[in-house]
Amino acid sequence: MSRKLSALALAASLVTAVLAVVTSAAQADDYVSHHEFQANCSFTADRPDDPIVFPGLPGASHLHTFIGNHSTNANSTNDSLKQATTNCVTPDDKSAYWFPSVLNGDQVVRPDGNQVVYYKSGILRYQDVVPFPAGIRFVVGSPTSTQEEFRTHPGAIEGWECGDSYKNWDIPSWCMPGSQLTVRFQAPSCWNGRDLDSADHKSHMAYPDRATLVCPPSHPVAVPMIEFKMAFPVSGDMSRVRLASGRGYTWHYDFMNAWDAPTQAALVRHCINGGLQCDPRGFDLYKPHRGAALGPDYRLPR
Repeated sequence: MSRKLSALALAASLVTAVLAVVTSAAQADDYVSHHEFQANCSFTADRPDDPIVFPGLPGASHLHTFIGNHSTNANSTNDSLKQATTNCVTPDDKSAYWFPSVLNGDQVVRPDGNQVVYYKSGILRYQDVVPFPAGIRFVVGSPTSTQEEFRTHPGAIEGWECGDSYKNWDIPSWCMPGSQLTVRFQAPSCWNGRDLDSADHKSHMAYPDRATLVCPPSHPVAVPMIEFKMAFPVSGDMSRVRLASGRGYTWHYDFMNAWDAPTQAALVRHCINGGLQCDPRGFDLYKPHRGAALGPDYRLPR
């Protein structure tokens, strides 16, 4: 009788252990630490153009570095971008991304390889984020910013970094040789639900309330929060490194949405609303059983 009781006790303990593992796995799957996907795009051109601020006026701007869409110039429109090609890993992201060129003396320092543009939730209820509307455009940051304005800007998270130096609100004067100069800056993620642009190219967008992470009533529509993470191969003596717009605190960037709408919607739904940490295919390495939003060719299955 005692042997039978021991066997039953062992079986019960095994069942309990299995249930504990299953429960733990389910809890791990339900645990949400990220809600994002990436757009990985590389250098296309340096041009003194800005199709948002100076549309139709080539050469009217300070020098900008463009990534992603191959065609972006002063005359770019939503239609022209969609008809062009891109070097973004996700080929149906025809969006235009650009920022002031980094200069070392008079030489342009071009970002090396794929750069990371994160699409994240900027609000607490990440399930409520919706895709960008077709044709929306905006500018993040300002070429006339002061150092204090850059440091306290709602989009500033890390400032300039290199090696083990971080949270610099201007470009450091020295960086560990062999390191890269990087910058991270977040865009507003609340839209007024009406305008695709505005006179200052900013007012149709707003940041969520910092305390509650809720969009303000004036801008009630939560769209993806873009975060540029750019890396430039320059190190050592940085005394001559600057932006085409001026000091490091004049960092800013521009975005013109030209995503294929169903592709962007699939990535937003699967990755942002689904609470995943996705690569450009919409795949979370840490939760592989959740699958991917796109096929092996980084496109929606046809």
